[in-house]
Amino acid sequence: MSRLYQHGTLAMLMGKQMQGTITVAELRQQGDTGIGTLDGLDGEVIILAGEVYQAQSDGQVNHITDPDTLLPFASVHFDAPTQKLPFSSVTFSNLSAQLKTAQLQQVFAAIKFHGDFSHMHVRIAPKQVPPYPSLLSVAENQPEFEAENISGTVVGYFAPQIFNGPTAAGWHVHFLSDDRQFAGHILDFSAEQVTGDLQIFDEFVQHLPIDNPDFRQMTLDFDGLIAGIEASEGGRK
Repeated sequence: MSRLYQHGTLAMLMGKQMQGTITVAELRQQGDTGIGTLDGLDGEVIILAGEVYQAQSDGQVNHITDPDTLLPFASVHFDAPTQKLPFSSVTFSNLSAQLKTAQLQQVFAAIKFHGDFSHMHVRIAPKQVPPYPSLLSVAENQPEFEAENISGTVVGYFAPQIFNGPTAAGWHVHFLSDDRQFAGHILDFSAEQVTGDLQIFDEFVQHLPIDNPDFRQMTLDFDGLIAGIEASEGGRK
């Protein structure tokens, strides 16, 4: 059995619930690889081999060592690859096409690969303070960064369309450079000399912050929810 664990929902962020509700220590019990964001939507999180990194909206990358650091939303799994990737070069726009034989459209999957990237384009969510704005308004003002000829690791997930709302349907992937100086939520990339793995999950665990009163009292406007998610995620294929 291979399990993907997700704390919080993307719809929750759309509902202005950006407060941290799980600690790094608690999250590590559920996986050693994954992505997320910190309390107040503070940047982009990448988890590799149990180590947690945060890309800040000023472009700085931090190694998060405090186990009590809080996150409102994160997806993690224990790295146990199902198969090697069938390609040695890839772009964001043809990622799904290159994995067509894996038949991902109805399953959750994780991708993790290292490569030499001729181009990497990321965005990073800036930290928010209460009262929190909508995720869509945050997305409209997110700093973007680009790098050329950079080596690093892509990690993230594919989710079926039917789960759009609890999470982001399609690809949601983050990047971390080898020198730990460049990272973020991927909008576009082009890579050569790729090596890595694909992992298919037969179990998706959705964990909710039931002890958080703001979450329990949240009201969600479902009109435009999916369009809002797609706009806030940006660049997913």
